[in-house]
Amino acid sequence: MSIEVVLQQMIIIFILIGIGMLLFQKEMLSEMTSKQISGLIVNVTNPALLICSAFDDGPKVSIQELALSLGIYAAIYAILIAFSFLIPYILRVPNRYHYAYRMLTIFGNTGFIGIPLASAVLGTESLIFVSIFNLLFNILIYTFGISTLQKAAAKQSDSDCDTSATSSRWQKIINAGTVSAVATIVFYLGNFDVPVIITSTMSYIGRATTLLSMLVLGVSVAQMAPKEIFSHPRLYVFTLLRQILIPIGCILLVRPFVHNTLILNTMALMLAVPAANMPLMLSKQLNVETDTISQGIILTTILSLVTIPVVSLFL
Repeated sequence: MSIEVVLQQMIIIFILIGIGMLLFQKEMLSEMTSKQISGLIVNVTNPALLICSAFDDGPKVSIQELALSLGIYAAIYAILIAFSFLIPYILRVPNRYHYAYRMLTIFGNTGFIGIPLASAVLGTESLIFVSIFNLLFNILIYTFGISTLQKAAAKQSDSDCDTSATSSRWQKIINAGTVSAVATIVFYLGNFDVPVIITSTMSYIGRATTLLSMLVLGVSVAQMAPKEIFSHPRLYVFTLLRQILIPIGCILLVRPFVHNTLILNTMALMLAVPAANMPLMLSKQLNVETDTISQGIILTTILSLVTIPVVSLFL
């Protein structure tokens, strides 16, 4: 992985985020528009970009390599879960905010940022592995993630939280993210002869992902005062641990056992991306305090301009 390519892509991403901020300030984008675009990304453009990767005419990876990547990425998530319980104690986070650091640790932005970044830096052939990462993400966020937030909501309200919104969590696992991830793997392995009209249409839709994703992030950043983002020393240490030390440690741990550099490079990028937006959306739905998660998402996103290139140096 070329550090120049990674740095170039991160600069492009931040230029697009800056455009989103400017459009919000000029009232050409609103919070409501941002939410609508988010739905479009989650349900249409991201799935299209993933599925398009299955139609590439290049060499295919074997079932054994896909199984290997599934095993490795599942182990990586197990490591992240373990660290999510440890990091709040290392940073002496008050107990009432443990859930926030747990969510920030486990769930990286493998969708909004991970998919377009991997496509740009590693090529579309990497997206088959990104789809596996996102499949695991979606399963975890609607099981372990919601369970963690429900417990936090119960503590904050000193009562049993309202679980009506999450009673069907297993049904929620079947969403655009998991369906597109599974579809990508099926199309990839099946090597179906798909009409050009369909592949071209999906390609046009998928190409919109990067721009739309960064505009949404720009709107989020524009709505927060700089003091709210940059005045939390604990989050800087967290970013060092989560965005640099953990990814580098996982790279050094996995490298002796993996000879496929694309599996390793995809894993590194997915570990180095900033915190995901989904925990924030679920926290709002469950009436959990969201300030810490919001600040963590935005700060890790801003600092990823540095952290992702640093991690790529170890590949």
